[in-house]
Amino acid sequence: MIQKSSNFLIILSAPSGGGKSTILNEILQRMDTVDYSISYTTRAPRGTEQNGVHYHFVNERQFEERIASGDFLEHAKVFGKSWYGTSISYIKSRLVRSRHVIMDIDVQGASQIAATDIPYVKIFIIPPSMEVLKERLIKRGTDSMEDIQRRLDTARIELNCIPEYDYLVINDDLEQAILDVINIIKAEENRVSRYSNPMQGFLQEEQ
Repeated sequence: MIQKSSNFLIILSAPSGGGKSTILNEILQRMDTVDYSISYTTRAPRGTEQNGVHYHFVNERQFEERIASGDFLEHAKVFGKSWYGTSISYIKSRLVRSRHVIMDIDVQGASQIAATDIPYVKIFIIPPSMEVLKERLIKRGTDSMEDIQRRLDTARIELNCIPEYDYLVINDDLEQAILDVINIIKAEENRVSRYSNPMQGFLQEEQ
């Protein structure tokens, strides 16, 4: 019988306001083989965010202790304010249970993961233009104009990292963007490199 190790980390990155969180939540609802990686952060909860559901909210001392213990697959300070990090022990615990793990992180964190031995696919999500991104940030109504400009400036820098990703999804039509990500995941499950000696597995009963 042909055997394969099809489980991997699904990394979604996008400029702030690019729609990655919305797409991620839809993937979790539509694919029962995918778990969400809950990140650790030192920022305060926003709105209805709950500890242990949306993030693990910790203080800087607790975050630094996790860095020292080597528990983070990646960690970074975002916008020079708050730390974010991903637990490597959680990721591995899900992969060994034949689950995919999906996460939304910035380009800094994604580059750190690429240097590890965790199997992954990296997807960059972007609106059709900078003007559309600006409109979405304004409509979101959660940031000052100063913060919005800082996010747009950061987005221009993040665009330089697109060549480091495996796939690019244009989030113009949300439903189509969701389907594009689902199709990427399904295609990656059948990548030849994820199979363990398929010829031998196919011919095994004949021997």
